[in-house]
Amino acid sequence: MRVNFGEILQRILRRLHLTPLSLAAKCRIMFGAAVLFSLIIALLIPYIWMRQQSRMVLLEANKAKVTVLLHTHFQLKPPGQMTRPQLTDAGAARDPNGPEIAWVRFQKEQDKTDLSKLSERQKRMLDWLAAHPGRDDTISMSKVEGSLQSDYVRLFRATESCISCHNSQGTAPAFTLHEPVGAAAIQTRGIGREVRWMALMNRLWIIVAGVIGGTGAIVAFYWITQRVILSPIRQLRALANNVAEGNLDNRSAIATGDEYEELSAAFNHMLDNLQAAQEKLRQANRRLDAKIAELSERNVELFKANKLKSEFLANISHEFRTPLNAILGFAQVLREKPTQLKREKGQRYAENIITSGNRLLNMINDLLDLAKTQAGKMELHVEQTSVSHLCESLVASFSLLARKKRLKLHMEVDPSVPLLVTDAGKVHQVLYNFLDNAIKFTPLRGRIDLRASMLDDKTVRLAVSDTGCGVAEADRAMIFDKFRQVDGSLTRESTGSGLGLAICKELSGMLAGSIGLDSTPGKGSTFWLDIPIQLRTAENTAPTPAQAQAAAPGIVEPPHYSAV
Repeated sequence: MRVNFGEILQRILRRLHLTPLSLAAKCRIMFGAAVLFSLIIALLIPYIWMRQQSRMVLLEANKAKVTVLLHTHFQLKPPGQMTRPQLTDAGAARDPNGPEIAWVRFQKEQDKTDLSKLSERQKRMLDWLAAHPGRDDTISMSKVEGSLQSDYVRLFRATESCISCHNSQGTAPAFTLHEPVGAAAIQTRGIGREVRWMALMNRLWIIVAGVIGGTGAIVAFYWITQRVILSPIRQLRALANNVAEGNLDNRSAIATGDEYEELSAAFNHMLDNLQAAQEKLRQANRRLDAKIAELSERNVELFKANKLKSEFLANISHEFRTPLNAILGFAQVLREKPTQLKREKGQRYAENIITSGNRLLNMINDLLDLAKTQAGKMELHVEQTSVSHLCESLVASFSLLARKKRLKLHMEVDPSVPLLVTDAGKVHQVLYNFLDNAIKFTPLRGRIDLRASMLDDKTVRLAVSDTGCGVAEADRAMIFDKFRQVDGSLTRESTGSGLGLAICKELSGMLAGSIGLDSTPGKGSTFWLDIPIQLRTAENTAPTPAQAQAAAPGIVEPPHYSAV
């Protein structure tokens, strides 16, 4: 069974609440371990060097002893010069021939050299020095019978000052340059206390240096971590919390000049994009709400249009059946009793057939005209037209109907009205519908006026006024719509399809004009048509279905065509 030590370690850390670690804790642990490792590596070299320093101190001390031996035994000082004796640890004068110092003089014959004063270790050290001409002394430390002792050996070689006396002309034995002439060996016991004290002090100073260096590194690292690493991260975390709460107006102000500033700039850029995306989403929602509202209005309009269609079909079927039944009835009587009818009665029946046929033809023409204007196939025939002649022909057309209802039909044309350059047929059709409605809704002994006057220097107004029932304020907005009538019931007194004023609205747009009304309920109405004196001849075909809107109460401003 394999043991997962990583999982066991994670469980222990979780039990001790040491995991999961924050970024600050991870940085402290990792940088602390790095500082500790660096201090160990950095202080290991001084520690090793200080251990070697103990050896160097012993080496220098023994070298000093041998130097005293050299000066005193070989009398190297100048004559008459007094030197102070070197003292021992007890304060007495050191004897250069003391028992701890062994002196060996080399003879010319090797077998005559007495090395009995040297120990085996000292002999090996002496052989090592002889094999290395660059070294004059060496020291070795060993533990003997539980105590630490040191063995120091120095090899003396002949120098130029030695050869000045020891030469072939002198009385002393002759030496050659750098020839080994002797050796001194010093064996010191009981130095363990001094060495241990020196090692203790070395370790103590190493520890003190490590504590001081580690403390400084920890303080510096803590400041660097808090200031350079954790402070920008805390700012970004606080900004992220604000963003999570929905506040997108805050921005990061980190200016460290490093990767944190780049991260801050990227975070701000992300917030800008997020804010822009939210603004686009809000705009899209507003557009969607507007579309939904528009669709709701369209649905209402469709519902109304469907209702209007049903009313129109009911009304138009009634309007079609009435003249058709009259035509069929009178025609059947004429066919069955052609010889039995008197002349006047036959003429009256024929006139009723003609009247019903004309009525039916007018309704069919209205439907065809509306279809043409909606399809854009209505053509304009622009020509020069006299307003007076146009009004006179209209008055003559309705004079018989006016006399039947005992209506006064009056015409008034301002002399300042010039000749018009327009489509006289379309103007005649609009005014014809106005007069037809006026006669239809004006009671007996009423009055109808047809007037023509200049509205301004480029526009002429053609108006039809009556003393009829008038139009209520609530009905004025829909009176120019298709299939609309003030009274749309089947039991209404007036006849008609409800297309006359809608066709007038479309035709006024083709004539680059506008139509409107002024009405007072119970006193009468005035329907007027404003058209330019000269219509632009380039527009010789009908436009798309008119989308005229009311520019003022009771005014319909079509957008098509313009005056010259």
